[in-house]
Amino acid sequence: MKTLYPELDPYDTFFLETGSRHSVYVEQSGNADGIPVIFLHGGPCSGTKPDHRRYFNPERYRIVLFDQRGCGQSRPFGDIENNTTQDLIDDMERIRARLHIDRWLVFGGSWGAALGLLYAQQHPGNVLGLILRGVFLARQCDMDWFLLNGAGRIYPEQWQRLYESIPVPDRGNLLQGLCKAISGDDEVARRRVAREWTTWGSQVALGNLFHPEQEEHVTEKMVRQAAMELHYAGHRYFIGENQILDRCERLLDIPSVIIHGRHDLVCPMEAAMKLHQALPNADYVILPEAGHIAQGADMIDALVAATDRFALRAKPCK
Repeated sequence: MKTLYPELDPYDTFFLETGSRHSVYVEQSGNADGIPVIFLHGGPCSGTKPDHRRYFNPERYRIVLFDQRGCGQSRPFGDIENNTTQDLIDDMERIRARLHIDRWLVFGGSWGAALGLLYAQQHPGNVLGLILRGVFLARQCDMDWFLLNGAGRIYPEQWQRLYESIPVPDRGNLLQGLCKAISGDDEVARRRVAREWTTWGSQVALGNLFHPEQEEHVTEKMVRQAAMELHYAGHRYFIGENQILDRCERLLDIPSVIIHGRHDLVCPMEAAMKLHQALPNADYVILPEAGHIAQGADMIDALVAATDRFALRAKPCK
């Protein structure tokens, strides 16, 4: 059973200027002459963490982490202006050019998996391989499952709290109502929606591991994170319906690994199956006891094993 590699510090950090108000935090760790890999965090509202460096053998990999626009250490935090999927893809290309990397391995989970697929479909010649966890395809059915007629049947009490967090006149369309409330002028409503949106996401992702703190103070950071995630969801992630699956023929020659937990309730197993049908040459790893998050012995073992296998067959490529 494989475990995370030891903790390590970055040897290089900088803020990437984007030609907009956004400055994107970027770091490098591991072996400067190793196999380049870019890590794509989920959300879109989250950010990178030190443990994200530890999926990769630091002797074999040049590990590039970045916080997407408005996330983590990127500035300004929570800013949704000029913050779209295409902007993130363009930032990845700016990072690649800045670091003089020809091709890199793309590693992402959940929203990061969707972003990695979209990036690879635009720039297939720049991708050495794809390692994708917790597949999110950003289809209408994926949002319907998460918000309307899927996960809410499993956690109906928490879903009811989310539903009731928005004003009665706006409850006809839950997603639109949440977006309207989080972007409105009523500070109490904004914080109420931020609390329930964050709690709902945590409940669905963590399942029985989630223990809500009902009196937890809603910070401005929580409001901004919720607003960013709803910004992307409300715009259908700035892509066309079924766009990811429809363009998978562009990825058929890219070595790929799909890793998915059977108990994933954020991104149900069907999404991974559909992606594998579109990418039949990809390694397809189903974890019977794993869920959505990149934690737990089985999930960590599968992810580290995937990066180790890739390192064995790949040559360092700056």
